[in-house]
Amino acid sequence: MARPSRCRRICTRPKYCSFAPENAEKNEEVVLTVDEYETVRLIDLEDMNQEQTARQMDISRTTVMEIYRAARRKIADCIVNGKTLTVSGGNYRICDGSSFCGCQTACRKRHTMQKCSDRKRGIAAMRIAVTYEDGEVFQHFGHTAQFKIYDIENGKIASEQVVSTNGQGHGALAGFLSQQQVDTVICGGIGGGAAAALANSGIQVYGGAAGNTDDAVRQLLEGQLAYDPEPQCGCHEEGHSCGEHACGEDPHGCSGN
Repeated sequence: MARPSRCRRICTRPKYCSFAPENAEKNEEVVLTVDEYETVRLIDLEDMNQEQTARQMDISRTTVMEIYRAARRKIADCIVNGKTLTVSGGNYRICDGSSFCGCQTACRKRHTMQKCSDRKRGIAAMRIAVTYEDGEVFQHFGHTAQFKIYDIENGKIASEQVVSTNGQGHGALAGFLSQQQVDTVICGGIGGGAAAALANSGIQVYGGAAGNTDDAVRQLLEGQLAYDPEPQCGCHEEGHSCGEHACGEDPHGCSGN
């Protein structure tokens, strides 16, 4: 009986999941698993050696070499032969920030938790925007018609107002929120493009939230907000229905994520 493979730890799911050549006559697809993607990210982008990568992914160095070799071959096949590269699936789990993972940069999960703690103590003033509909957190960031904006001082709500998006949606909302001087967003599901636009604008996102907006803000300030650090509705924006699966859900990772 074959020994089951160990679940590989990754920092976050990729924001960009598909790469296709413009002038290819055929549309063959090669699937790069998320754990293969992670080895390439750590070794080629973060400049880690195989030992450091093994420690961060919680697997053996030999396994890292095997995964990395397979990943590089797939990438080369796509570049040379004009195939579409899709990042999906694999045997992985998301780092929860609860133990040392060997990150060369600050752990994203721990950094978020620390920011919540700092804000609870009143270290920073905040302006929080929540996707809004009838007092509840609206469940699709890109389609929200309104935001409820909260000004926070010394860890408490100082003022609040409901503003219209004026028909703007998806990535364009990042510019709208920047104009409103928002630094934090609470929402339900959010597409990869919109999430990237918010990140580029320096806006922290807490997705996968639900329920009353006032309660969500209070829970965030108290460090008790239930949210998904990867709340994306998939790797595409238009034509997607959040009803197809839970926003942020990935059926291909290890169970329990």
